[in-house]
Amino acid sequence: EHILEKGFLENPPPVKVKGKRGRAKQSKAKNLAGPVEKPPAGNPCLHVRFLLIIICERDLRMIKVKQKISGVFRSDRGAKMFCRIRGYISTARKNSRPVLDAIIKSALEGNPFIPEF
Repeated sequence: EHILEKGFLENPPPVKVKGKRGRAKQSKAKNLAGPVEKPPAGNPCLHVRFLLIIICERDLRMIKVKQKISGVFRSDRGAKMFCRIRGYISTARKNSRPVLDAIIKSALEGNPFIPEF
């Protein structure tokens, strides 16, 4: 909640210009923070859930783009292989590892990158 308060202070609501009709345009940061501002029933756990949804949506977007370009996955095996590779790439990026190094140098040499928890 403290982080959200600081974010709202740094991104105040826009000032309405006289003579213009409609709502004033909000910043991108304010639009992103909008759904987090008032969670249902005041449950702070929903803030964390919202952030996880954003991260998951970013990972799922590539799968949807792949389906859109090629039409469909030709087999379940191909879809599983694609998801496994994309998951590995996503994990490497989230752990600040160079993707090509993680794939070529580590995985293909039999020493795959495995994140530490």
